[in-house]
Amino acid sequence: MPKVKKPGRTEVIGIASGKGGVGKTTVAVNLAIALQMKGHRVMLFDADLGLANAQIAMGCACPYNLGHLLSGQKSLQDITVTSRHGVLLVPGASGAMELAGLSELQASRIVQAFSALEDELDFLIVDMAAGISPSVLSFMAACQRRYIVVRDDPSSIADAYGTIKVLIQNYDLNEIYLIPNAVSSQADGQGLFKRINNVCAQFLNYTTRYLGSIENDELVLAAHKRYEPVMEFAPRSGAARDFNRLADSSCNLPEINQLSGGMQFFVERLVRFRA
Repeated sequence: MPKVKKPGRTEVIGIASGKGGVGKTTVAVNLAIALQMKGHRVMLFDADLGLANAQIAMGCACPYNLGHLLSGQKSLQDITVTSRHGVLLVPGASGAMELAGLSELQASRIVQAFSALEDELDFLIVDMAAGISPSVLSFMAACQRRYIVVRDDPSSIADAYGTIKVLIQNYDLNEIYLIPNAVSSQADGQGLFKRINNVCAQFLNYTTRYLGSIENDELVLAAHKRYEPVMEFAPRSGAARDFNRLADSSCNLPEINQLSGGMQFFVERLVRFRA
């Protein structure tokens, strides 16, 4: 039986990576669909404001995007579409230079716009741009939990550590989870997590958390070529199994009583829920 979320509370998960090309959007899209398939109400916000591609990965046609929201032409409700999987998608913009360099103030405006949404959601998944730009850090600070996707290669590991360091030392954020992606086995994924976590414990005096790994699966690439998520293209695949496990782990995390970061997505709902 899928876990029933308490009404009024929306869990907000930011998914980031130190560098591009590690499968961050793949994780975000398939996690969103896995949660939706389990009976939860899910919204995916593509916060990659220069090279957005969540709509491509989900096979969605999006007539409007975040650029129309920031220009004042459309509301957040206007630009939101529903995927064929039932996930609400807020599309980012692709190839928009002016959005790639979004300021912290503009990012704050976007966060505040989410409070006007009337949809009752269980999860908001925020797919960040790669790296640690001001807008990425603003969005990460506005989330309740932060998933860092990492691959087992030196540059990805170094950039993931650098991202975690900034989140902790510059923004005093917690609830940071490592998601090893495209690993050869769960054991190798857990080993990668332990290596990075040991460095974090030694040099940052902080330990990250582990929810499971996504094993390498050729069907993920095959799904990309069909403009489909692997959860839809190959629901019995190893990758789909791992995304289902990640969704289960995300559903069963303990409730957060003390938020870090400051401004939050759906802050009014959080206050109302606690009241």
